[in-house]
Amino acid sequence: MIKIKNVNFKYQGLGQSGLTDINLEIKKGECVLLCGASGCGKTTITRLINGLIPHFFKGDLSGEVVFGPENIGLSNDEILRRKEKIVSDMNLENLMDRSLFNLSGGEKQKIACASVAALLPEVIILDEPSSNLDWISIKNLGEIIGKWKAAGKTVIISEHRLWYLKDIIDTVVYLENGMIVNKWSGLEFKEFSNEKLAGLELRPTDVEEKYIAHFMGEIQDSKEPVLENPDISLKDFYFTYTPKKHLFFKKKLQPQDEAICNLRIPHMDIEKGKVVGIIGNNGAGKSTFLRCLCGLEKSCIGRLTMGSDIYNNKDMTKACYMVMQDVNHQLFTDSVKEEVLLSMKEPSEDACDEILQSLDLADFKEKHPMALSGGQKQRVAIASALAAEAKIILLDEPTSGLDYRHMREVSDLIRHLAESGKAVLVSTHDPELVALCCDRIIQINDGSAREVLS
Repeated sequence: MIKIKNVNFKYQGLGQSGLTDINLEIKKGECVLLCGASGCGKTTITRLINGLIPHFFKGDLSGEVVFGPENIGLSNDEILRRKEKIVSDMNLENLMDRSLFNLSGGEKQKIACASVAALLPEVIILDEPSSNLDWISIKNLGEIIGKWKAAGKTVIISEHRLWYLKDIIDTVVYLENGMIVNKWSGLEFKEFSNEKLAGLELRPTDVEEKYIAHFMGEIQDSKEPVLENPDISLKDFYFTYTPKKHLFFKKKLQPQDEAICNLRIPHMDIEKGKVVGIIGNNGAGKSTFLRCLCGLEKSCIGRLTMGSDIYNNKDMTKACYMVMQDVNHQLFTDSVKEEVLLSMKEPSEDACDEILQSLDLADFKEKHPMALSGGQKQRVAIASALAAEAKIILLDEPTSGLDYRHMREVSDLIRHLAESGKAVLVSTHDPELVALCCDRIIQINDGSAREVLS
């Protein structure tokens, strides 16, 4: 079905090779996992197979890729029939009438997967498909991939999260520095211990059940997120994407007004020196909450009290720094070094170098941020958050594109941020991150917040 022969590729403008001497044959109907540390070449192989290299991503390419694509022409009736089937198979009924611009990152991810599935292609290529999905959606995604495989589709998946794929994959291709260094059968790979996987800088294939429970459905053992002696208090945070006229000119909302809000948090306390994990399903309001807290949603009402300082919506950007879920929206300059210096109140190249070294980015400081891998971009955004010296650091899915080693490094960094006296809030679907660094867990469900009791 697909043959890659003696392929070498180097991205234009990036010093190191993207791929070196790649030889790979994928049979029809095979489910193949591409895995390895961030920047190892997984995404580059997917771009090679689907034709984005060299037609969209320019560079020096040699070797041969053999693949026979088929064009399809569909009638309107067939388009509608496929739409209804995909919507049903992927449980998308509640998203059909909503604007794409108002969907969460995970909901957009689900729509993207559905759009590909609706074409009924013979070859399906997925690059980090679970990165922004909640637990229920990841489980559903695994079931859908299983159906594609059963239907004889060829599926190629580049992925860091492995637990939902371990019973599906036929072949595992392991890459390092742009080279294929090992291949295993799915059965062999399934027997690997967590220690062996960690040695390969891969995430575990099993996840503790107690963390799954925190990510799936309503949590019963919870309380209002209020503390006796809080360092920081949030009061009357309300926001809606479709506000009524004059709704947010009121100092205090009425019950009927609260009911229409996408975010309804009358009170939440947080502490300096602590890491708070913000969990919840896709579309529950996690990212909306972080955007309101850092002042990005201008129509949100609410106030933040820190000691004698009171911040309203317009002032919150002075107290908070947010690392977004899609870091491409906050990378502006022509080099990694300039990106970090831009966030500093008093730019210092020595401080910049120290931050980049701590995040394993020193070798990329002169590179353009957009030429880096997804995981590397994520670390650049976190480096900018460190450089900004904000009192409250907000991170939206900071480990979604990271391999095991860098996830642990980000976890250590988050702990370091908290230990330096900052309040840190982390929106995440990653139970490993919760286990490694979170002191408290707050679940947001349908725009309301409850603290999960351990």
